[in-house]
Amino acid sequence: MVVFCFSFSMFSQKISNQEIERLKKISQQVTIIRDNWGIAHVYGKTDADAVFGMLYAQCEDDFKRVEMNYIEKLGRLSEIKGQSVLYNDLEIKLLMDTEEAKADYKKAAPWLKKLLNSYADGINFYLHNHPEVKPALLSHFEPWFPLLWTDGSIGAISTADLSTGELKAFYSGNTDKVSYIEREKDVQTGSNGFAIAPSETASGNSILYINPHTSFYYRPEIQMSSEEGLNAYGAVTWGQFFIYQGFNENCGWMHTSSNVDVADMYAEKIVTKNNQLFYEYDNKLVPIIEKKITLKYLENGKLIPKTFNTYHTNHGPIMAKRDGKWISLKSNNRSMKSLEQSWIRTKSKSFADYKTAMDLKANTSNNTVYADKEGNIAYWHGNFVPIRDKKLNWSKVIDGTTPATQWKGLHDVSETVHSYNPINGWLQNCNSTPYTVAGDNSPKEENYVPYMAPDGESFRGLNAVRLLSRGDKYTLDEVIAVGYDTKLTAFEFLIPALISSFEKNISVEDPLYAELLEPITLLKNWDYYAKENSVATTLAVEWAYKLDPIIQKVYIEEGELDQVENTMNFAKNAFPDQLIPQLQMVITELKIKFGTWQIPWGEINRFQRASGDINLIYNDALESLPISYGPALWGSLPAYKSNYQKDTKKRYGFNGNSFVCAVEFGPKIKAKSLLAGGNSGDPKSKHFYDQAEMYRKGQFKDVLFYKDDVQKNAEKTYHPGE
Repeated sequence: MVVFCFSFSMFSQKISNQEIERLKKISQQVTIIRDNWGIAHVYGKTDADAVFGMLYAQCEDDFKRVEMNYIEKLGRLSEIKGQSVLYNDLEIKLLMDTEEAKADYKKAAPWLKKLLNSYADGINFYLHNHPEVKPALLSHFEPWFPLLWTDGSIGAISTADLSTGELKAFYSGNTDKVSYIEREKDVQTGSNGFAIAPSETASGNSILYINPHTSFYYRPEIQMSSEEGLNAYGAVTWGQFFIYQGFNENCGWMHTSSNVDVADMYAEKIVTKNNQLFYEYDNKLVPIIEKKITLKYLENGKLIPKTFNTYHTNHGPIMAKRDGKWISLKSNNRSMKSLEQSWIRTKSKSFADYKTAMDLKANTSNNTVYADKEGNIAYWHGNFVPIRDKKLNWSKVIDGTTPATQWKGLHDVSETVHSYNPINGWLQNCNSTPYTVAGDNSPKEENYVPYMAPDGESFRGLNAVRLLSRGDKYTLDEVIAVGYDTKLTAFEFLIPALISSFEKNISVEDPLYAELLEPITLLKNWDYYAKENSVATTLAVEWAYKLDPIIQKVYIEEGELDQVENTMNFAKNAFPDQLIPQLQMVITELKIKFGTWQIPWGEINRFQRASGDINLIYNDALESLPISYGPALWGSLPAYKSNYQKDTKKRYGFNGNSFVCAVEFGPKIKAKSLLAGGNSGDPKSKHFYDQAEMYRKGQFKDVLFYKDDVQKNAEKTYHPGE
């Protein structure tokens, strides 16, 4: 115990010989087998051993991403990036308190504390064995770090409608946009999950399709097994110790980002009395809680400290000032129960087990699509849902002075929006409303309060329902084919509006008629599918981004029109000057760049991985691959978000399909998977780019789930440290 306390109190200190011997002993209980794709299959005697090996393997593949995730969650980005992210760090510190995380670690259940210790041990042992690796900031990892980031989601930080800009304005006294990076609210990708029941599959086994949309190298592929009943395969977020999206031999789970209301804004009535700040609550004056938070930012090679005096009420931290009132935020951005749930679900042996994990009601940011070997399929829209006054619109600022607006506990899972084994035999979610999750057999909106599912429909959702409603005896490959349908559903509404406006308003004598007739004709004859050789795809995508931004609004609040409704309204009511000049602009820009407007989509929509840097730089002169997939924003199920980058003529992808997997739950697991580029972050590794051509074509590799198969395809077998 003395050795343990000493070793984990150290930061940036050399590990003692006694500590090294302890870690070496653990490493001998762990075996890592790297298969022919560089995927790590980690085997340990205990769950804690498997965590040790898993973190060691992650660091081997991409330590800088492991480290960067925790630098961010510790609120220390400005120590390496400077003042430009100072208020992002302050936001993190307000929402994820490190002292609370440390306290949670001390009171954690013995089984969880073992896993947390192994998390730190695995990373620290890696750093000891790789002195050539120079951390950007964290040269020693603490076992309480994972308690700052407890559910694995890319969008885990929820601040209701409050912005980082408002936070800066409140705590700096000015509104200039110098010291923060605003969060992107209308993310143009998302995630897709499908579950197919035995009644709809050729084999009579259930099938799960796992398709998270993230930045390409945000999650690696890995397997972790132990002699304590753990055997999970899938995607893990760098630096976390549980499989976030994946499966075991009994069941599988896919998460899509949820828009369930899990954080609320309160208007506080502030009173100054005897030079002390109070807030009014339940007709009483309650002292404001003041906390000093000191951050450091890098400037000219030196760390400059800056101390903020922050304010808190019974609802949470003060985050902004609106209409003269201080606004506090009530949220649940980290919790030990959430971390427990993240682990427990990976060991579920049945539908009943998985429902028990869901009953912890601790997942604040995810919807869940589920399938298992018993033939069950299920969907849960969110999980952590506070009970609130049904008469209020909780997307707005709420009166903070009265107990009537307090949360009244959490809804039971049975009360939240969910679907178990619908008679149609399939479920889908594409960051869309749960009221189309099973087509006509979906939960009914009138049975639920609005804050449970403010999510609107998406064009991916329309596409998924269209495809799955056809009914089929699906094979694993056919489910993958559905997931790779590139129809850009939005253009079923937008293109006819453009054609009609052109034909009605542009006369043959108008010079614009001759200029646009050929591209208009091309779009009129287009089938709305994104393809590598399609000029129409290029025209349509470039044009749509120039239209009214309302059609790009993906996430909505209670009572707002969703993206599909906004697009339909726009298409129905748009004037010619809202449609035609935008196409003319696209034609002009393509001619300037390429000398012609007839540019196939794959010519400008490219995949390039030139280095292992977190922030990639793209270059038209370097090797890249053509990509046929279009933006998820317009309905493509395989997501590929690409932009023009600095000094490039072509668009380069950076977000969308990353880890993709389809799994069939028969007597034996049958699964296929695919990664963007490859599993390693090291450009010198053959597994840095070995899946790139497959990624381009949508060709999946067979998952090696069983140890015999892993050993037959082993490239390297070793204990951590060897």
